Amino acid sequence: MDIIISNSSGEPIYNQISSQIKTMILDGRLKEGDALPSMRSLAQQLRISVITTKRAYEELERDGFIESYTGKGSFVKAQNAELFREEQLRLIEEMLSNVCDKAKLCGIELDELREILEIVYGGQL
Repeated sequence: MDIIISNSSGEPIYNQISSQIKTMILDGRLKEGDALPSMRSLAQQLRISVITTKRAYEELERDGFIESYTGKGSFVKAQNAELFREEQLRLIEEMLSNVCDKAKLCGIELDELREILEIVYGGQL
């Protein structure tokens, strides 16, 4: 599992792990029923504490992304289509917010930003 930990990001490591696994689930790299590495195995791979991976997995389970079974491991849970859509919309809104902030800093007006979006989106707006 390709998870990249940044010690300089300021974001807690368990949050970085759960966020990246959520992204893998939402974009289809991890599918319903796929097994996640054991907490111990992931901790060894990332060279972090098992407590940290346990916290990440607990967060993923609480948010409805995985199911854990004692003695069997943790698996990707079937996703509710509406939950998936809401999560994607939240991510898009966050990205667009960053884009708007940068556009304002550069003096790009809303009409010009719309034009850029139309070109990037493929003229389908």
